[in-house]
Amino acid sequence: MKQPIRTERAPAAIGPYSQAVKAGGFLFVSGQIPIDPATGEIVQGDTAAQADRVLHNIRSILEDSGATLGEVVKTTIFLADMNDFAAVNEVYGRYFQTEPPARATVQVSRLPKDVRVEIEAIAWLGE
Repeated sequence: MKQPIRTERAPAAIGPYSQAVKAGGFLFVSGQIPIDPATGEIVQGDTAAQADRVLHNIRSILEDSGATLGEVVKTTIFLADMNDFAAVNEVYGRYFQTEPPARATVQVSRLPKDVRVEIEAIAWLGE
């Protein structure tokens, strides 16, 4: 059984997908880009500022699903430019300070709305 998740504390989906889906004891959080849910606008600033908004959005989805960042077991980071790896890594480390999840980071040729970073996450809910 799967359960789509929808929260007002994170940006609405910009296509035919759910913000997250609970299934089989896991929460699968769709790739988040740096949209401020209050304004619907892309966060201005450098890649670090965008990464901070993305991780804030992920945390909001997790919390409204009954999970925490501590339950995230895997993330994938998509970067427009791998030269931004260190900046994103520094922000990421503030959100995952202990027992960080498994992770992959890849450079892609383009991201939605031409943002600099997108991150998806999988959390274990223990159900």
